[in-house]
This record gives sequence, structure tokens and C-alpha cells, in this order.
Amino acid sequence: MTQKISQSFKIQAVEKALSRNSQTTIEEISKNLGVSRSSLYRWIGEAKHQQLGTAFLDNQPLSISAMPVEKRPSDWSQAEKMALIIRCGALDEEQLNALCREQGIYPHHVAQWKNDFLTASYHKGAMPSAVESKTLKQENKRLKKELNRKEKVLAEAAALLILQKKVNILWGNDEENSL
Repeated sequence: MTQKISQSFKIQAVEKALSRNSQTTIEEISKNLGVSRSSLYRWIGEAKHQQLGTAFLDNQPLSISAMPVEKRPSDWSQAEKMALIIRCGALDEEQLNALCREQGIYPHHVAQWKNDFLTASYHKGAMPSAVESKTLKQENKRLKKELNRKEKVLAEAAALLILQKKVNILWGNDEENSL
């Protein structure tokens, strides 16, 4: 039987999760509160989308801008990527890992971005424009569709050939009977 959890408890749980120190994990907080980790993550997501009500952090209303924003590596602009690459240049591995955790990315993303910038500088013009990319995608889609159609036709022809051979084996060949 599920228990009904009050809105104020959820808000307090979100506040506690967002104001935790770097050594405390969400799992520890959820265990201490007696709720599942997935519920706590869901409440944090709801608070980010302002569906949970008004949350407070340090007795101040928690605005959406104050909440950590989850940003995928693909959402980063070129300028942001370059700034992070420069910032990571002087860091050792442990500091790099800490910074990446803070930013919500992995160290391999930084290495990939650095590699992309280095190879792009050697191959100017190698990056397709948005128009070229769109036409390439459309052509790729058209070719895949055509290939799929041809594969179906080939499969149908193979099936008909196999059926014709089976008919000839069962009933005999018409050419043999005509002699």
C-alpha cells in the first residue's frame, strides 16, 4: 500500500537534496528520508519545471534559474565548449573530473571537443553547413527508402523462384511431359 506524501515534505526533500554538500549523495538523502531515489529525482524534476510548488533554499524562494540545469553535451555551444576546454587545460585529472561532474558532463566529452576543434582547424570547410546537412540527410533518407524497396523486390523474386522449383519437383516439369 502506498503512502500519501505531503507537498511540503516533497518540497523539503528537494531543498535538502539541492543544498547537500559534495560528499553527500542523493541516494543517502533518499535513504535518510525514507523515500526511493527515483521519487526524489522525480520531485527534483518537478521542482525544476515548477510543478511541485514553491521550493525554498536558505529560506529564499527557489527560482528555476537557481536550480541546477541539466544540459546535455550536445546542447553546448561552440563558445561554451571552447571556454571549458581552456578552463580544463591546466587541471589535473582529479580536478578535471570534479569540474566535469559540476557541469554534468564526462571528461571524454571535453577530450572529444578538443579533438573536434583541432581537426576542424586543419579541415576548414569540412563541417557541412545546415543546408548541406539537410540535403545530405534527405538524400540519405531517399537512398535508404530505395534500398528497402529493392530488398523487398529481391526477397519476393527469391520466394517466387523457390516456389516455382518446388512446384516443378512436386508435379514435374511441363517440358518433360510434352515429349
